[in-house]
Amino acid sequence: MKKVNIVFFIYQMGAGGAARTLLNIINNLDRNKFSPILVTLNYEGSYEHALKEDVTFIKLDTKRLSRSIFKLAKIIRDEKVDIVFSTIPRVNTIAILAKLVSFTKAKNVIREADNLGGSFKENLMLLGFGLIYRLSNQIVSLSEGVKDNLVKRYKIPRKSIEVIYNPVDVANITNLANQEKDFHHQSLFDTDDKIIITAGRLVPQKDHHTMLRAFAKVNEQCPAKLMILGEGYLYNELKQLSIELNIIERVHFLGFQQNPYIYFRQADLFVLSSKHEGFSHVIAEALATKTAVVSTNCRSGPSEVLDKGRYGLLSPVGDEEKLAENMLSVLEVMPEKLDEITEKGYERATFFNSSKIVRQYEQIFLDVL
Repeated sequence: MKKVNIVFFIYQMGAGGAARTLLNIINNLDRNKFSPILVTLNYEGSYEHALKEDVTFIKLDTKRLSRSIFKLAKIIRDEKVDIVFSTIPRVNTIAILAKLVSFTKAKNVIREADNLGGSFKENLMLLGFGLIYRLSNQIVSLSEGVKDNLVKRYKIPRKSIEVIYNPVDVANITNLANQEKDFHHQSLFDTDDKIIITAGRLVPQKDHHTMLRAFAKVNEQCPAKLMILGEGYLYNELKQLSIELNIIERVHFLGFQQNPYIYFRQADLFVLSSKHEGFSHVIAEALATKTAVVSTNCRSGPSEVLDKGRYGLLSPVGDEEKLAENMLSVLEVMPEKLDEITEKGYERATFFNSSKIVRQYEQIFLDVL
């Protein structure tokens, strides 16, 4: 049987959830059936080192998406590509156009990963993306909430969308969580105080402002430290807010960590304060490290990952009072109760295990052909 050549096209193998998802799919594809080719723009990506050695990796000699159409089209022709898989709206648009100008029989499978839209300008732009999306052969949504948004804002027919949750490589996360050599801030964790951790880019979407205000309230009742993993342009603003809230000595900005899982495992609680998410990969990963989770009930991932609060507490977006209340309710439980919570969470993480989710993607690829 001839192997299916699949190009995975993404802006860069950076530090975000989209890159992690592609990494998990690529590394776990059945090599007896599929031959993966990764194509990115000319950027260094944090996850490149984690690609399996048998993956063909091509970097285009441009850093601009608009200039990548014909370069990608040439790869589609030269590599005799059967399927072009892409994620994120602008990248999806380029992938569809590249396939068209390649004049081949390759198929487009595109993935939508977030709840976008809201303003008139954004909604108009999404309608434009929707028109181009209709030229693809299959649209994959990473949650039911994102599917609803595709129908509402992109005007995509519901029957054209398949929901496949993000793959979580539970075995690999467990292994990385135990790699003591990757733990560079041991002294910060050597404390009797409770450890709260979060991970995500320092951008408005993640709403670290609400996180910091909620943490300040928690710290008044329960001495704790807040570890923030991630980088972004709001760093100075968030640091200044920590000073104003008089918690700067208890908040630690640890930047991007290649192996965040060992940090998750050492914490008492993982907290997400986002305004919107597609799936919230990082929540599922935290559950896989047997760490308790508290999250905002933002559109649309956390509620689905946590099954409407069965596997972690949910609070309204931007509500620092309720977020603090939920954080305290977890931090103040008895150790045996916390063990019960984390074991339950781990079981939930296995629901999204890579081996299971990637088989679903493989079936989509075969069905499209």
